[in-house]
Amino acid sequence: MSSLFLLLLLLLLFLTPASMLEFRYHSNREMEEYLLQVNASNPEITHLYSIGQSVLGRELWVLALSVRPHSHTVGIPEFKYVANMHGNEVLGRELMLQLVDDLVRGYRNNESWSMQLLNSSRIHILPTMNPDGFDVADTHCQFSQGRGNHNNVDLNRNFPDAFVGLRKQQAVMSWLKTESFVLSANLHGGALVANYPYDNSNGGSELMGGASITPDNDVFVHLAKVYSHNHASMYQGNICQDTRPFLDGITNGYQWYPLPGGMQDYNYIWAQCLELTLEVSCCKFPPADQLPVLWTDNRKSLLAFMKQVHLGVKGQVFDGSGVPVQNAVVEVKGRRNLCPFRTDRHGEYYRLLLPGNYSFTVTYPGHEVLTVTLNVPYGPDQFSAMKHDFLLRRIATTTDKTPTNATPTCNHTLQQVGGATIGPTWSGSAVGLSLVAMLRTLID
Repeated sequence: MSSLFLLLLLLLLFLTPASMLEFRYHSNREMEEYLLQVNASNPEITHLYSIGQSVLGRELWVLALSVRPHSHTVGIPEFKYVANMHGNEVLGRELMLQLVDDLVRGYRNNESWSMQLLNSSRIHILPTMNPDGFDVADTHCQFSQGRGNHNNVDLNRNFPDAFVGLRKQQAVMSWLKTESFVLSANLHGGALVANYPYDNSNGGSELMGGASITPDNDVFVHLAKVYSHNHASMYQGNICQDTRPFLDGITNGYQWYPLPGGMQDYNYIWAQCLELTLEVSCCKFPPADQLPVLWTDNRKSLLAFMKQVHLGVKGQVFDGSGVPVQNAVVEVKGRRNLCPFRTDRHGEYYRLLLPGNYSFTVTYPGHEVLTVTLNVPYGPDQFSAMKHDFLLRRIATTTDKTPTNATPTCNHTLQQVGGATIGPTWSGSAVGLSLVAMLRTLID
């Protein structure tokens, strides 16, 4: 009888909303238990899932938070935070746990900021991308082990690269195929700066004044400043003694140092997701007694950055029969992306843009090209981007043999052998272009 009572008591505790999360470093097991508890206690606003396993078999847990957490809803943008990509850069994983706690508590207390975020977006949080590295990390501020995974692979040099073509990072790449993420950030340590794409270059037209500039550079600079200027000190740009100063606390990745195979470039070029790399602490493994202050320093920035998922324009593209279509190309004049932005399986598109007038061109096989000029307002304050659907007209001819379900074309493809990604192949002028990059092993 006593055993049954104890079991019921433990079950009751497990299903009771989590108590105040402690400011300390949590082991991988403790982190997993916390995420399971939060998910069990808040099933209507959380959904816990795994995107795969580490080399040593640890689950890569993601917690989705939304009023519709289990699956995508048309018109609701997908946002993600990824932390602890380098196992010895640990502040990010604790910030993510505190953010989960903050969002859930805010929603439970009917606080408008949390309710608006969870009503208007779906937020995915991956607290650790490298649990194996974390387990072997020591607490040295800069020169600690545990950066790579169990196979000593640097996960932020392990993605296909638009400029040199290499590598794989299958778990996250597969994740990006299952969700149409719009905005993202990955959290690192060892500096205090908001880093934006491109991280790499082959010396082409993207290289301007020592920086590798994307077609959406104005948006990226804005996003980086949103984080740095909402941070307690990042915007000052000169807080860390071991790094050079950064104007406004932001930097173009390539201008800081070239980085091939990085995750933020992959997100932007092939997943249509604008991503920043956020260096959130001068020390890679800050002392635990600094965690409350570091959370306070970053909290406002983390929340403000999430709201930016509502920049620009969103909507669907419909064919001549009024059916949403996948792989319709939605281009903005003056923004020639390496891989054109296309509609997803729901016929949706999201374009993060600053306020202004923009000319959109929409193309889809068997339909007339549609060009529309839109006046785009600032959406984050209303927790919604401007909504505009594109209605296409079918070409009145029977000679067009182009299939309406044509797959997207882009220079980069992945060769598959036995279901495993073994690397990229290239077509066009990218063949043979390579970059001899001087990698820093101690900075992201």
